[in-house]
Amino acid sequence: MGCGASGGTAAQFARKTDRKAAITVFEKGKYPQYSKCGLPYAISGDIPSFDGLIEFSEEWFKKAGITLHLNTTIEKIDTKKQVVIAKKGNETFEQSYDSLIIATGAKPSIPPIQNIQENGKLVGGVHILRTIDDAKQISSFVKKGKKATIIGAGLIGLEMADCLHKKGMSVTIVEALPGVLPNTLDEDMREIVFGEIIKNVALHLNSLATKIESGNGSITKVVIKNNQTREEKKIDTDLLIIATGCKPDVALAKIAGCEIGKTGGIIVNEKSETSVKNIYAVGDCTEYKDFVTKQPVLIGLGSIGVRQGITAGTNAAGGNYKLPTGVLQTCTSEFFGLEIAAVGPTTNHMQNIPIVSGKFNGLSLPEYFPSGKPISVKVIAHQETGKILGAQAVGFNAAQRINTFACAILNEMDVETFRKLETAYAPPIAPTLDAVTLACDVVSLKLARRK
Repeated sequence: MGCGASGGTAAQFARKTDRKAAITVFEKGKYPQYSKCGLPYAISGDIPSFDGLIEFSEEWFKKAGITLHLNTTIEKIDTKKQVVIAKKGNETFEQSYDSLIIATGAKPSIPPIQNIQENGKLVGGVHILRTIDDAKQISSFVKKGKKATIIGAGLIGLEMADCLHKKGMSVTIVEALPGVLPNTLDEDMREIVFGEIIKNVALHLNSLATKIESGNGSITKVVIKNNQTREEKKIDTDLLIIATGCKPDVALAKIAGCEIGKTGGIIVNEKSETSVKNIYAVGDCTEYKDFVTKQPVLIGLGSIGVRQGITAGTNAAGGNYKLPTGVLQTCTSEFFGLEIAAVGPTTNHMQNIPIVSGKFNGLSLPEYFPSGKPISVKVIAHQETGKILGAQAVGFNAAQRINTFACAILNEMDVETFRKLETAYAPPIAPTLDAVTLACDVVSLKLARRK
């Protein structure tokens, strides 16, 4: 149920596991599997068309022998009879199953902003970004010289700010917390990002959007209030984008009797099984344990959702596949020419773990070689064992550096081992000692002083 990245992948791997199985996918939207992560870049024009976001077409599913029902909702799940009741238009029909995979995703979380809705709908010019249709609507409001406001300075909010800035709009970001990327980077790393952002857009931190003003059915102003000073300010805007996160869509899972965790997501194990026999769940509607803290976290990254899809699809078709014992939450993005990446929890999420951290600020090339680009790397390690628990990078080739740390964390490597890593070197490509090992040197010295 659901043909997003997780559900579509599950169907594909079920087919790879069992070439003869009858596989049916129900999708409430009108599009087959496409990249939600690519939506901002279709708005900016980096991806030439919205159709280019579609990764697997209806024809592809047909050739793979997978029955795909678009514009179809599931009204009921009968776990005793192992039947789902589906509705497409005015037609209602039953579909039996041996294994069921729930991939219902998440719904955008809209903050309580006064006057944001009229007659049960968002005021003209106010948008969320979750689907191709959402992106198309936003695109119709994008115009050079116009003003845009974005609520939320997480990954999606900053990606959208960059995209609208590229389109020539005057952009303002409003964030309720004291810093950008609060769930991705530590404060010292966020400062680097902050310095780059404010060169391009207006940024109001520690501020809440409290209400909007509109005229002729379309937004004209956003009223914000500073959490500390309580000062109010009105921001002229032609376009408002809500990027304040999502809530798992677990309505069908509840009908099926699946256990819901304290994060609000469906609890799944390493085989993507729910608490109900023969029912699996994948993607944004689920929660799984964090590899480092062992605490449940919501799944919000497409990369993890796809891996869950591989797992559930394989197992649902009779295979045997397991995820690691937790998620690393490895992520990356780029905005305003600045690449950021992180793996593992931030220090705020490791308050019950004794940690030590170290940071190195350097260049992507030897100092004597021209055109080296800045790179900052931070490493977080366990104070007693020295095991690497998390890492963050801002600057050139941040993602690949963080991928190396992801491998280290998954294999429970300590900083003393990692700092001896032999990295590739050539003056026009990389320095003798990479920033990843030099950051571990800093941590290692701190650990040595504690002994």
